[in-house]
Amino acid sequence: MRDHEREVTTTGMAPWKSPVALSVTLHALILGIALAGWSWTSTDHEPPPRSISARLITQQEPEPSPVVEPDDQQKRDEERRAEEQRRREEAERQRQEEEARRIAEQERQKEQKRLQQQKEQERQEAEAKERAAQKAREEAARKKAEAEAKERARQKAEEEKRRQEEARRKAEEEKRRQEEQRKREEAERKRQEELARQEAERKRLEAERKLREQQLEAQAEAAQRAREEEARRQQEAAAAKAREAQMLSESEKYQALIRERLSQAWYPPSSATEDMTARLQITLLPTGELAGVRLVSSSGNTAFDNSALGAVRSLSRYPIPNDRDTFERYFRQFTIEFNPRRLR
Repeated sequence: MRDHEREVTTTGMAPWKSPVALSVTLHALILGIALAGWSWTSTDHEPPPRSISARLITQQEPEPSPVVEPDDQQKRDEERRAEEQRRREEAERQRQEEEARRIAEQERQKEQKRLQQQKEQERQEAEAKERAAQKAREEAARKKAEAEAKERARQKAEEEKRRQEEARRKAEEEKRRQEEQRKREEAERKRQEELARQEAERKRLEAERKLREQQLEAQAEAAQRAREEEARRQQEAAAAKAREAQMLSESEKYQALIRERLSQAWYPPSSATEDMTARLQITLLPTGELAGVRLVSSSGNTAFDNSALGAVRSLSRYPIPNDRDTFERYFRQFTIEFNPRRLR
């Protein structure tokens, strides 16, 4: 009990609210209920216990059963019932004490839990206060940082404004300087253009004068060249005409020789008639050798055509003029007609 009293004094509660006082009150209440219940129970109404007679069978001779007087039996029964009643009361008392201890322990645990909860609540409140204080400090620091940032931003904005103003002033000065420079350059350009125009006009007039002179000279030279060209052309025409006549005469001579050779080498078939004509294209080399022959127009008779082709191929060398121009013009490639009456 002294331990319980020490616990109560440490909690700071009222004495009548302590676990010990509650336990004593509960025990007294339980004891009163038990005594009242015992006093209400009458032993006269209880049925007498039944007696059981037993006989032990052994090999020894049985002993005679003791004779029990009715008064002694009743006394022993009452003592037994009293003992049982005492035991029940003792058990009930112990149970009530145990219940009281359990209730007291529960109350102590509840009180301890309450104290722990109170301490926990105080701790949480302290932590909440600390968090609030920390938050307040952080808020103050944030506001201070914001104020400093705003101040820096203001100073930076002022500095930027001053820089822009200075840049604008310099840009305006540079613009005025460039405008003055442009005006000077424009004036100089116009002066130079005027000088260039005057010089160009002078040169143009000089060039026109020279051009007129050159044109007159060119016209005179052109007239002279035209006269000379006409004379040369007439001379060349006369020479070309003479050359052409010579080449034609030369070509006719060699063409006649070629027709004569082919006429000697050609043997028309027996089926040939005077109406048959085969036209062949002959290509020669500058040496007079045959480069190729092609049937341009058939006579309608294969044997006739083949005989003409055979005659062309039979000549190993054709008579040609020594003049290269004559050869290229008349004998490099030419056509010839084979007819039984003539070669043309």
